Amino acid sequence: MVSRSYSNLLELTSCGSPTFGLEKKRLPRVATVAGVLSELDDENNSAGSDAPSSITQDRMIVVGNQLPLQAQRKDDGKWDFSLDEDSLLLQLKDGLGDDVEVIYIGCLKEEIDVSEQDDVAQYLLDTFKCVPTFLPPELFSKFYHGFCKQHLWPLFHYMLPLSPDLGGRFDRSLWQAYVSVNKIFADKVMEVISPDDDFVWVHDYHLMVLPTFLRKRFNRVRLGFFLHSPFPSSEIYRTLPVRDELLRALLNSDLIGFHTFDYARHFLSCCSRMLGLSYQSKRGYIGLEYYGRTVSIKILPVGIHIGQLQSVMNFSDTESKVSELRDQFRGQTVMLGVDDMDIFKGISLKLLAMEQLLYQHPDKRGQVVMVQIANPARGRGKDVQEVQSETYATVKRINDTFGRPGYTPVILIDTPLKFYERIAYYVIADCCLVTAVRDGMNLIPYEYVICRQGNEKLDQILGINPFSQKRSMLVVSEFIGCSPSLSGAIRVNPWNIDAVAEAMDSALVIPDSEKQMRHEKHYRYVSTHDVAYWARSFLQDLERACRDHLRRRCWGIGFGLGFRVIALDPNFRKLSVEHIVSAYKRTKHRAILLDYDGTMMQPGTISTTPSADAVGILKSLCSDPDNVVFVVSGKERKTLTDWFSSCERLGIAAEHGYFLRTTNAAEWETCLSVPDFDWKQIAEPVMQLYTETTDGSNIEAKESALVWNYQYADRDFGSCQAKELLDHLESVLANEPVSVKSGPHIVEVKPQGVNKGIVAEHLLATMREKGVIPDFVLCIGDDRSDEDMFEVIMSARESLSPVAEVFACTVGQKPSKAKYYLEDTSEILRMLQGLANASGQSVKSSPQPSSHRAFF
Repeated sequence: MVSRSYSNLLELTSCGSPTFGLEKKRLPRVATVAGVLSELDDENNSAGSDAPSSITQDRMIVVGNQLPLQAQRKDDGKWDFSLDEDSLLLQLKDGLGDDVEVIYIGCLKEEIDVSEQDDVAQYLLDTFKCVPTFLPPELFSKFYHGFCKQHLWPLFHYMLPLSPDLGGRFDRSLWQAYVSVNKIFADKVMEVISPDDDFVWVHDYHLMVLPTFLRKRFNRVRLGFFLHSPFPSSEIYRTLPVRDELLRALLNSDLIGFHTFDYARHFLSCCSRMLGLSYQSKRGYIGLEYYGRTVSIKILPVGIHIGQLQSVMNFSDTESKVSELRDQFRGQTVMLGVDDMDIFKGISLKLLAMEQLLYQHPDKRGQVVMVQIANPARGRGKDVQEVQSETYATVKRINDTFGRPGYTPVILIDTPLKFYERIAYYVIADCCLVTAVRDGMNLIPYEYVICRQGNEKLDQILGINPFSQKRSMLVVSEFIGCSPSLSGAIRVNPWNIDAVAEAMDSALVIPDSEKQMRHEKHYRYVSTHDVAYWARSFLQDLERACRDHLRRRCWGIGFGLGFRVIALDPNFRKLSVEHIVSAYKRTKHRAILLDYDGTMMQPGTISTTPSADAVGILKSLCSDPDNVVFVVSGKERKTLTDWFSSCERLGIAAEHGYFLRTTNAAEWETCLSVPDFDWKQIAEPVMQLYTETTDGSNIEAKESALVWNYQYADRDFGSCQAKELLDHLESVLANEPVSVKSGPHIVEVKPQGVNKGIVAEHLLATMREKGVIPDFVLCIGDDRSDEDMFEVIMSARESLSPVAEVFACTVGQKPSKAKYYLEDTSEILRMLQGLANASGQSVKSSPQPSSHRAFF
């Protein structure tokens, strides 16, 4: 498939129309100056997007740190490239279907000379559909070995930089290199993307800010991200100085994937605690509301490529190696470990457990062998050297203590093995041990299970009846991502050496029938949840998450990594100050209803007293004889009276409309008749119980209502307690004439029928009784309690002038019955100041009336 962006690039270089199908398609060489081609492409994109296309094939742009390629320099100096069959990015293509074209973007493992980069890039694109990202060596070192491996990798595996030797202190220059590399990757994506047609799938922690750069360029880009490492708890993650930047960048994705629920839960908790975002599960899907967009969360562990494993198992080299190992370990039981040589894989703890097993069970000496395959470390530094030294020393001590001629208890293989050699060890091992102290997924147990299933030829070599049930045993750490899916494994705490040694012994003595049952359970899961299943499921969820893109109106706000896209329903728009001021000037009978907290006053501030500016604006609006202005609040009437005593003509509705006063001089009245408040004697003790057990919460006792406020409590615990309190109150007050509702950081009990909507109804009805038909209505609020006002004024056409201008406006973008929104309190006050200024100009330009007209 050739995307529309491809055609635009061709037009730029050839100054003519591309001739698809008539000759070989050739892209211009990859730009050496970042952004040049992408900027030109964007200028011409509208023309390309409008052109009809007969191409129906979907396309996925897969972006990872490394391309799924292997490269080596031939004797003649030329490069020889081939696909890396072990690469997950290559394997996932099997799950996307033949109708999905895949383009890969990433770095090469080998450094390519600048003079060769253009030719190499063109060759890789034409031959493998790969777009290489060439990074200067110094920049790559700061990006990968610096920020990725020195900061993110340790922190995501729960290591705090408590000293320079542990991860290292935060280095701003490394962070800047990380951002720069992500920007370079974004430029590469822009060179090949057709933003309205393509899906983009970004992989792993190396590219966590890439979604922001892509979303900034293409607001409707269909973008998924999958994290292959653990995500730490909020207490760990919050120590990262750039914590908010990374979270906000990830939230510019449409779908974020994790291997386990624990990792997803930690991410959601971070979003809640640090960004104040809430999430909900709807029909089985977890979603985060972020500026009008729903960011979906996917939880699914990756699988393995079973076909590749089975293919290698059929190699003659594999059969020869299995035969060799059979003879080498004849009469012995092999326990196998396969780990990278790094501090999180727990190799030394595993060896200590083996030592403990041989101490406690002398009968195992000479019978049990541990083969530990130690893959080369991916990082570098002092911690890797320490792991290597400790591993070698422990192996030597165990072998010196328990070894004898013909028996070596621990065999350490620290040289690179070919894939077929590793498979041969899987085939002959009676038990596999994966005891990492923290790991994102770890597919070693999955590979082991498939290899133990074997094939006819391998069964013959090992002397196994091909029709008999196969056996395998797994001892896995509870801190690795694959642990939840392996229900038949023996789970251990790798830090508890005694428990690991006991698990190793159990794995050896369990009856064969039990081993067969455990193997069958694992094989059934692993064979049905392979890498193709994982990729196919991710693509399906990404399509679902993006299906509303074209229906919504989008635009971006913010600078740098604070950039985000506002997505709104087509009927929901930002209120233009010029538009409402123009309507205000044209009208003569105006009704204005204003919420207080979150509207006139910024939420979360310690002092809730209105500012002098806010009071001044209200006084100006009230001084216009054509206006009726009401502040509608949940606060007590005494508080509101004290705050707004200087606004003589201001109407006030207190406690969500239970009390109402039309002007300063008027008496307070109640909108509803409530016979008694005996229910308070039931509700208050219940609230008191939750107040005592929830630090930071308190009870607000109003004349008509009781409110439990947990604004200053721990966010997660307060939310949990609020849900429990809501259920508790609904239960004990089931027969009382009250409603129990939750709101932002509150749970409130109030008489039935009391809501802000009755204030709007009362205001419009009173104006109509006095012969005044409003031709301008403005209603502003910020939370669920204000939706009742919006509903009343939006459906009150019979009480309004036929040409009435109605402005229902919510603060912030959210699902609302209002048709307009403004961002925050400062924008609300700015808009109200514009109306007040318009009133002042109108008063100055018109003759002064002999007396003010009063609606009430």
